[in-house]
Amino acid sequence: MTKHDLFNQIQLKKSFLCLGLDPDIEKMPSQLIASSDEPLFDFCKQIVDGVHPLCVAVKINTAFFEAYGDTGFASLSKLIYYIKSNYPDLFTIADSKRGDIGNTSLRYAKAFFEAMPFDSITISPYMGKDSIEPFLLYKDKHAILLALTSNQGAADFQFSENNEKSLFKKVIATSLKYDNADRLMYVVGATKADYLKEIRNIVPNAFLLIPGVGAQGGGLKDVFENGVNKQVGLLVNSSRSILYASKGEDYVAAAFKIAASLQNQMEKLLT
Repeated sequence: MTKHDLFNQIQLKKSFLCLGLDPDIEKMPSQLIASSDEPLFDFCKQIVDGVHPLCVAVKINTAFFEAYGDTGFASLSKLIYYIKSNYPDLFTIADSKRGDIGNTSLRYAKAFFEAMPFDSITISPYMGKDSIEPFLLYKDKHAILLALTSNQGAADFQFSENNEKSLFKKVIATSLKYDNADRLMYVVGATKADYLKEIRNIVPNAFLLIPGVGAQGGGLKDVFENGVNKQVGLLVNSSRSILYASKGEDYVAAAFKIAASLQNQMEKLLT
């Protein structure tokens, strides 16, 4: 999927909502666990079926599948193929945060872009150019670089300064020099909305994946006002607040209600 395709979906659905799929069996409705042979797949499938009209993207946290070995990998593969077959309008993200020496990164890229049909993957920039460029070899695929995150430990490294420039700014600016850098997107936590304008000055045309609205305390309006560009350029992710809106039999309806509230706020911001 191209960035232009993604922008068209944002205009059509009046939404820049990304549905995060972090399927924690301990938090799923007990009736689903009791009745399903594939709870990871079935739970995610039902949530996607219920809320897809409100979303433009789906981010699958692969760790929640990898934790269950062969059965988890089978559910992950089944889920991404189901989504691509039934909802080809959704931009799909493998939230895997990969990154290694060149030949290893190339194998990761093959895994998620060839063996599985993801549109994009999150990656770690710590090992630099040769760990990132293999993910950028694929036309109409995207690598989403960790830039400035919302977690507690983000300050350990990301704000370190060298020549009066914070490390996260250097990471973003340096990435623009890589081959096929136009295929890069960036992760910026919603609690870091004050820095979005600075980041936009470095990457005015890139899409930004914004986790942390709601659960981590980030505000949607602040994110929009500081980060929007001519193609909107934002994918605001919501995971737990949608997935676990209810542990009762109404969990899909409850998920839809939360997603609809977010989409409604986004529509107002877009108009």
